[in-house]
Amino acid sequence: MKKIVSSFSFLLLIVVFFTQCNNQPQQADTSAAKDSTSATNDVTRNWKLGVQMWTFHYFPFVTALDKVDSAGVKFIEAFPGQKLGGDMKGEFGIKMDDSEKAKIKQLLQSKGIQIVAMGVITPSSIEEWKKYFDLAKEFGLSYITAEPKKDEWNQVDSLAGVYGIKIAIHDHPKPNMYWSPDSVLAAIQGHPNIGSCADVGHWSRNGLNPVDCIKKLAGHIYGVHLKDIKEFNKTDAADTVVGKGINDFPAIFQALKDAGFSGMLSIEQESNWYNSVPDVINTKKYFEEQVAKLK
Repeated sequence: MKKIVSSFSFLLLIVVFFTQCNNQPQQADTSAAKDSTSATNDVTRNWKLGVQMWTFHYFPFVTALDKVDSAGVKFIEAFPGQKLGGDMKGEFGIKMDDSEKAKIKQLLQSKGIQIVAMGVITPSSIEEWKKYFDLAKEFGLSYITAEPKKDEWNQVDSLAGVYGIKIAIHDHPKPNMYWSPDSVLAAIQGHPNIGSCADVGHWSRNGLNPVDCIKKLAGHIYGVHLKDIKEFNKTDAADTVVGKGINDFPAIFQALKDAGFSGMLSIEQESNWYNSVPDVINTKKYFEEQVAKLK
């Protein structure tokens, strides 16, 4: 009887040993899965670095697109009113004919560049709003940067819902009605398709801390204008290259990440107009370096 019990105990020890060994790889796999989930949840993976075409507004769209391409950027925010150039006589916007639209699409495809947004627009009527939504839909835009009139909030929000294209309210310097995030929050209230285009340069011009503004608008920011300035709380402060001015961009990027922002950040360089490609390239490099350091 003692021999049987002893043999049984020995067999039991062997089973326990192999069971524990087999469990160890499973624990390692679970840890790896957690690391993978953490990486997937990093919203910065969804960030798109783009260029607001106003950066090159002294040039026609065709030439400006070459500049964007040479800077290694693959996303843009177009602005209505920019001359098309090439063999096209019109301007980017709702008056483009089918031939011009087709040529623009072909040009974008040839360079692997996508229009994600357009603006800043201030349509004079709801009918004009509809035309802009039609254009945005045709080019597959995610949002329209705009400054809608207060009495248009309801209708614009409804149109945005129907088209599946968001409205991102832009903040220009005072006395613009949207200079403060509080005014943007008022427009967002009860309007699920209206949010913010966070122009961090203009916030600083208005004497506001961009980080505080981002925190206020967390969950409602559809796009960002990357802009730096030389003087705080001065509405006509001069622009400078991102990272060279008064804005604390490491803190701004961290605030955007913490807020769950997952859209496009458009470089808007409003200085050195005729030779700003190197500035755009430097901004791209700075952006990539800083985002890589985020926690």
